[in-house]
Amino acid sequence: MAELNTGDGGGGKGGKVRSKKQNSKVDLTAMVDLAFLLITFFMLTTSLSKPQSMPLGLPAKDDTLTKIKPIKTDQRRTLTIILGANDQIKWYHGLLDAPEVGGAPTTTDYSSNGIRKELLKRVLSIPEVMGDKKKGMIVIIKPTKKSTYKNLVDILDEMAICKVPTYAIVNEFTPEENKLAEEINK
Repeated sequence: MAELNTGDGGGGKGGKVRSKKQNSKVDLTAMVDLAFLLITFFMLTTSLSKPQSMPLGLPAKDDTLTKIKPIKTDQRRTLTIILGANDQIKWYHGLLDAPEVGGAPTTTDYSSNGIRKELLKRVLSIPEVMGDKKKGMIVIIKPTKKSTYKNLVDILDEMAICKVPTYAIVNEFTPEENKLAEEINK
């Protein structure tokens, strides 16, 4: 049982003799019970923070996917990003065998002066080149076997930060892209 001591209550030395007072005891058991009830109440009524996740549209797992024809897109709208080892990125605009559209493949990283700078620049310029604001940039993300899950999450974050309207994760590489992947996976 919990108790509260309030002093000895007896007289001091000298002076009049007084009768000794009993120590007063306060039972704190009820207060401890009340404290635990309040803690329990607040723990049960408090809402915990919900995990935040990025919405990701995944294809259906049907046999109908094999019947779908590949979609042809304008090479002026596409940007391909190859994710490699050691946080390295190789990207190119348009088709790899048509350097007149976007230039040679470039190696960069995940910094704000790396891939984000290029994405922001092209998100604004591609609709102007196309002459239609509805025809925005399309990014094709190709992770290699040596890239990490963190790299994929980082590039998806960049898509959200730069407000890229359309992007896809693809795991098929052309022979030319395999050569680029080998360069950044060394």
